[in-house]
Amino acid sequence: MQFYSSPSQPPNREQRHEDIFQKIDLSLAPEIIGFSRRETELKMLENWLLNKGKSRLISVLGVSGIGKTTLVKRFVDQHLDRFEVIIWRNLKFPESLTSLVNDLLKVSEKEPKGTVSDRLKQLLGFFTEKHCLIILDDVQNLFTRGALVGQYERDYQDYQNFFRAIADLEHQSNVILISREKCREMECLDEQLYPIKSLELSGLEDVEILRNMGGGLLKDEDNWLKLIQLYQGNPGYLKQIAFIIHNIFDGHVADFLAENSLIITPEMQFGFQQLFERLSPIEQQLILELSQLDKPVTREDLTESLQLSSMDLINGLQSLQQRYIVTKIRENRLLFKVCPVLREYLIRCQK
Repeated sequence: MQFYSSPSQPPNREQRHEDIFQKIDLSLAPEIIGFSRRETELKMLENWLLNKGKSRLISVLGVSGIGKTTLVKRFVDQHLDRFEVIIWRNLKFPESLTSLVNDLLKVSEKEPKGTVSDRLKQLLGFFTEKHCLIILDDVQNLFTRGALVGQYERDYQDYQNFFRAIADLEHQSNVILISREKCREMECLDEQLYPIKSLELSGLEDVEILRNMGGGLLKDEDNWLKLIQLYQGNPGYLKQIAFIIHNIFDGHVADFLAENSLIITPEMQFGFQQLFERLSPIEQQLILELSQLDKPVTREDLTESLQLSSMDLINGLQSLQQRYIVTKIRENRLLFKVCPVLREYLIRCQK
């Protein structure tokens, strides 16, 4: 499938008609209630999307519950007047690229015409004519289950060319990809030279997380930071745990911590089970081995304990890092460890 860019340059805003064209479709975007301490990340998105030399393809990445969708929606809510077209779509149940392109054209008040290639040319031409922001959430659902990270399902391989075209062809619009997994189209070695940016979200260590969730439900505020650190500052995990503390411990965080146990809720178990099933057999083998170790280990340690080729070991570690469930630590040597909450799940539920 080929892609074409419009030969015409975007008109100067001062030369446009006095009528202001704006089309916003956030019908599939979540409502944000409470927002915690992501000002630095919001500023990065603003610089990438709105300032001179803006990036055309941006990915917001991280584990489930870390706040990817919340961050992007917050940015959109703050900058509704800075784009002529804003469309939010969720790929939890993916559709073909053809269906998505038709949808984007119709929402933009453009009647799809001709072949699939004609419609892609029509959409990319519109991206040149108008300042559009397209958000695609849950992009990881385009990728194959049971394979290394970022490999497209057969029915969705056209998306790979589409994302490359968004980055490579000159236009004035932006596409944000929200995903739990990173693929080749979401990265480059020198982001200063290419219009591609990746924002990888980590946990927050700030008691405002709990306060914005309804801090009146929880007591012992001097223990809140310990609770946040126990669950790696993941807002999704903490919201579930806050309900347990409210219902079972009458809101006493200190009593919950006195249990000296990392509680894995049924919702977390379900999410981790889905995640484990997405992994390739090599990744499953690696992560189960890592979960049995109580300290970070080197690649050489894993080589000794697992019957894997050097290629499989290296590709597996790379893939697990691009799913944000294995992290590396730089000390005297490079060490690898599995995220503690996931490790607890693997120890208890994947024996």
